Amino acid sequence: MFLRRLRAALAIALALLAVPAFAQVAGENEPNLQVPAGSARYLQDAMPDRIIATPAQDPARGFAVNWRTSASVDAPVLQVVAAGDSPDVGTPREVRAMTAAYTLDGRAAHVHRADVDGLQPDTLYMFRVQGQGSWSGWRQLRTAAAVGTPLTLLYFGDTQNKNLSHVGRVVREAMRHAPEARMALLAGDLQSNATVDNEWGEMFEALGDLPSVMLVAPAAGNHEYWEEFEDTPQERRVLSDHWRAGFALPRNGAGGAHTRDTTYWFDVQGVRIAVLDGTSTLDLGSVDEQARWLDGVLRGSPNPWSIVVIHQPVYSPRGREASGVIRSALQPVIERHGVDLVLQGHDHTYGRRSGERSGQALPQYIVSVAGPKQYRLSDEAKRTMDPTAEDTQLFQVLRIDGTRLRYQARTATGRLYDDFEITRAADGRKTLHEFRQGRIAERDCSHRDATLGGRTDRCWE
Repeated sequence: MFLRRLRAALAIALALLAVPAFAQVAGENEPNLQVPAGSARYLQDAMPDRIIATPAQDPARGFAVNWRTSASVDAPVLQVVAAGDSPDVGTPREVRAMTAAYTLDGRAAHVHRADVDGLQPDTLYMFRVQGQGSWSGWRQLRTAAAVGTPLTLLYFGDTQNKNLSHVGRVVREAMRHAPEARMALLAGDLQSNATVDNEWGEMFEALGDLPSVMLVAPAAGNHEYWEEFEDTPQERRVLSDHWRAGFALPRNGAGGAHTRDTTYWFDVQGVRIAVLDGTSTLDLGSVDEQARWLDGVLRGSPNPWSIVVIHQPVYSPRGREASGVIRSALQPVIERHGVDLVLQGHDHTYGRRSGERSGQALPQYIVSVAGPKQYRLSDEAKRTMDPTAEDTQLFQVLRIDGTRLRYQARTATGRLYDDFEITRAADGRKTLHEFRQGRIAERDCSHRDATLGGRTDRCWE
């Protein structure tokens, strides 16, 4: 792995010598991080930062919040109150946080988690979190409503690279198209190097105001892990402390040593959402454990709709062999329980397809990418997926209204790229309807033979 990385770095360095200075700044080989070396922009201090609200198992009744401070802050509180129109918020309820110590980039930090319960459904709440002699600003979000109440979700594929430079505009465009969204589903690889705090800092900054107005439900990708004992026979994947420090997830996952922090499920307005860990499945031996867990989660669902989120795809638009492992273990569970959508990332392209049984429409297996790193599609993907895309940053809006689930994928500029609807009849049968009108033409990378770094398997670095 070291030699592969060294060769890639040398290729990029040589390419940089051959292009004008402007391309180095604004082109594909601009730095992955915008923050300069030695910058204190993302250092923790007494003020709370990286404030992320995540769903409780029942997000109609509660949510959890993580935030970060310097190590001087112990067991602060979260304040929460029903939102009103006056700055006089009355006497907010206080929830004491649990504090964990982390060393992030060699610097001591404290991360705090507060679990808020006992809330009323479909109610707008405001909350803030405490630092040392300081508070965050008030944020507000609405709890989930009853089954059948219209629900809007956002879905983002990999962000990973150049978050601050390129991903922020996709997030803002998604919020403009779906201001009513109550939750964002993130398909993993949120940054490129899981052990570099500035990577996480730019990712959180790229999310902007999104975590201030909705819940965030992430899946762990392979870039949320790092390699311990790299380039030795003992090499193994280790989940980054930044992941644990970043998200206060429901404690209802598969339960094994390699899955309890990365797998979880929750119900929201008639939808059961199960989040899996594909990296643990492929590299840490948890494939059977996750299959059993997923079977139980889906078998016990009273909801008319179900969505599975996993980073590595069941069908790989790039033709990766690892998808065969996931497909053989997890696809039978997914299809036995009538899952509607499987939302994925990892391949830095766009592709959608159904399963392999004749006449089968559901589930729809979807791979998308929000960030700027863009791979090329395999010939098989071009034959079996429709639509597909290369060289395109995307976001997705899901609108669920009783018996209808409408899915739309849009480009970074808001143009409609993919559009379909699933309808549910009174007897529970579901039908897929494709909408072609209004979609832009499918995009590919035929106009570019290689990246500036010389890679022919990518469309953009």
